[in-house]
Amino acid sequence: MSPGLLMLLGSAVLVVFGLCCTFVHRARSRYEHIPGPPRPRIPHPLGSDPCLSTQWVSVKAPVTSTELGSWAGCQMPILRRELTCKQSGEGDPGGVGERRAKKYGPVVRVNVFHKTSVIVTSPESVKKFLMSTKYNKDSKMYHAIQTVFGERLFGQGLVSECDYERWHKQRRVMDLAFSRSSLVGLMGTFNEKAEQLVEILEAQADGQTPVSMQDMLTCATMDILAKAAFGIETSMLLGAQKPLSQKVKLILEGISASRNTLAKFMPGKWKQLRETRESVRFLRQVGKEWVQRRREALQRGEDVPADILTQILKAEEGAQDDEILLDNFVTFFIAGHETSANHLAFTVMELSRQPEILARLQAEVDEVIGSKRHLDCEDLGRLQYLSQVLKESLRLYPPAWGTFRLLEEETLIDGVRVPGNTPLLFSTYVMGRMDTYFEDPLTFNPDRFGPKAPKPKFTYFPFSLGPRSCIGQQFAQMEVKVVMAKLLQRLEFRLVPGQRFGLQEQATLKPLDPVLCTLQPRGWQPAPPPPPC
Repeated sequence: MSPGLLMLLGSAVLVVFGLCCTFVHRARSRYEHIPGPPRPRIPHPLGSDPCLSTQWVSVKAPVTSTELGSWAGCQMPILRRELTCKQSGEGDPGGVGERRAKKYGPVVRVNVFHKTSVIVTSPESVKKFLMSTKYNKDSKMYHAIQTVFGERLFGQGLVSECDYERWHKQRRVMDLAFSRSSLVGLMGTFNEKAEQLVEILEAQADGQTPVSMQDMLTCATMDILAKAAFGIETSMLLGAQKPLSQKVKLILEGISASRNTLAKFMPGKWKQLRETRESVRFLRQVGKEWVQRRREALQRGEDVPADILTQILKAEEGAQDDEILLDNFVTFFIAGHETSANHLAFTVMELSRQPEILARLQAEVDEVIGSKRHLDCEDLGRLQYLSQVLKESLRLYPPAWGTFRLLEEETLIDGVRVPGNTPLLFSTYVMGRMDTYFEDPLTFNPDRFGPKAPKPKFTYFPFSLGPRSCIGQQFAQMEVKVVMAKLLQRLEFRLVPGQRFGLQEQATLKPLDPVLCTLQPRGWQPAPPPPPC
């Protein structure tokens, strides 16, 4: 290539780069007055902080809204798995977080490419925006789960439908599946699958065999969800339906990968793109088959449970096609088991290094349920300390770490003027780790949720808040309580050395490592060594 042509190409690249920087600068200029990390003289095209690495190494670091300013820009819409941001020369993460909070306050801007979002961490604003029906979810922020690599995934289901009126129509019908009487009727399923899980784990409880608690808990919650919501036996715990569980895993990994907007142009990612698309089509086909079975049962006049599948059919009665129906099938199938599995895995992970809390929990379980194999709702209500432990686990490790709202008109938020058409992020993960709202926020302390402890108001919302709070939160709380109580009743678990306590993101937050544990029955003692010859 001639020197002249090289010079021409170089000039073209410089011109394009200059135009991009100018475009980014102009797009961000209307947010310059909002507190946040200092902007470089030349805009960094990827966001507000160039110090991003690809591993979220430690969860033992307090977070403030302003610390999030360094990395939240890559959380949505391009959150990477195992994300962290390291500041060179800042050796005290706690001090850094507190100083940044004092410096920037409860309203912080973050930049991703030419787009700016605003993170809000004041309880008053959480109440204002999440408790109101006025503020819709921001469709741009939920596009990554509506479609994945061009395949329709959650579509316009309950989680990803951003228009309030359309969402409310669906929610009103679905609520019937989560009534008190319906949930009480599910206790048999919760007990059956939790018992099956414990029996399988007891067979491996020799004190030596490593068991992936993340995998086992995922199988259990998937079995529970499939039977309780759709009347289907998936038998994941027994090793059946492996293709289905593998496809769900590929979809979750694909959601994270899809947030890299350049992935489809990277040859190294093409295999993952293809597998993700195939997995989405596979899951929606499974949904079609399950829906058709239920329709045929209804047409034959058979008695069918008033479960989620029945309510999904009612919600879309008279629809021209089944696409929204399948959106809700996928939404409940994935979100309904993944978050509970992660919650349980985080709880096991934390209890394995909290012997005093574990002993107190075991004592409560022994007192309340003894050797009972079938728990009822009254038992769950009496497991007060277990409730506190599960709430504390959600404070530090919320699988659903935040939610977005679209600010359509310019508004004054905590004294800061925020322009219209701006995405607002509200994160229970961030606020749960702020010492402004929680004393010693990194200490796992279930007593902060005790009966006489002050209740956190609008600073703790693992199931979101207001009209768009999680429809399945009571289902999830009962489910995890039954599973956790049975584990504590019958088994001791110990983490395999070398396990990391970090986080990763695959649509939800989950443990970085698979929570490998060795198990043994409660009260088990190793056999004494043989006498010397």
